[in-house]
Amino acid sequence: MEETKERSQEVKEMLQAGAHFGFSRTRRHPSVLPYIFGVKNRVEIFDLEKTGEQLEAALAFVEKLGGENKKMVLVGSKNEARDLIKEAAEILGLPYVTGRWVGGTLTNFGEIRKRVERMLELAEKREAGELAKYTKKERLLIDREIVHLESLFSGLVGLKEMPGAMFVVDPREEKIAVREAEKKGVPVVALCGSDCDISRIAYSVPANDASRSSISYFVGRVTEAYKRGQKAAQSSLHG
Repeated sequence: MEETKERSQEVKEMLQAGAHFGFSRTRRHPSVLPYIFGVKNRVEIFDLEKTGEQLEAALAFVEKLGGENKKMVLVGSKNEARDLIKEAAEILGLPYVTGRWVGGTLTNFGEIRKRVERMLELAEKREAGELAKYTKKERLLIDREIVHLESLFSGLVGLKEMPGAMFVVDPREEKIAVREAEKKGVPVVALCGSDCDISRIAYSVPANDASRSSISYFVGRVTEAYKRGQKAAQSSLHG
């Protein structure tokens, strides 16, 4: 009874967030069909009961990750997701990518890490005033290099080894990141619109991945789950 009440409350919250909106039937990926409830004004509507079931499995996995203190990379480069992803990552102390996914971030991790270290080293030297010995033109070039590296890698400073998982908003948009995760055996949790191929996603949450209110709802739920895991681990440590 309590579980049914919780689920109906969850469905209500998802409806309020606009999570039920998919795209037109012509854009739908066949793998999403089981999660479609119907069509309204030519827009496909998700079956939020089923979305809730998928979400439950995804959140249980995320909570377990938090409890094991495993890093999860948060990825979301579309305008509606960027600041939400960055904010969640900063709250949880997790790595993130909100700009272009650099090819090789996971599949050529050693090389990418070297570029992150280079960024940190140059920024440190600048802070310490060690760039004064260079000419004005050289300093300008170094500043440009720092800005460029930061635009690509500032969110990945804390990623010093292969992550335990990846959370993605719109795996169709972030297909390169998802492909690399698959190659490296990194499980993907993803908020998937009706145009996404969910067959290759370990923990797919079929729902609206295009509106800010819907993305905000699911990013919030993932943040809470990871936090719960962290807290439980701390409690057992001090218990």
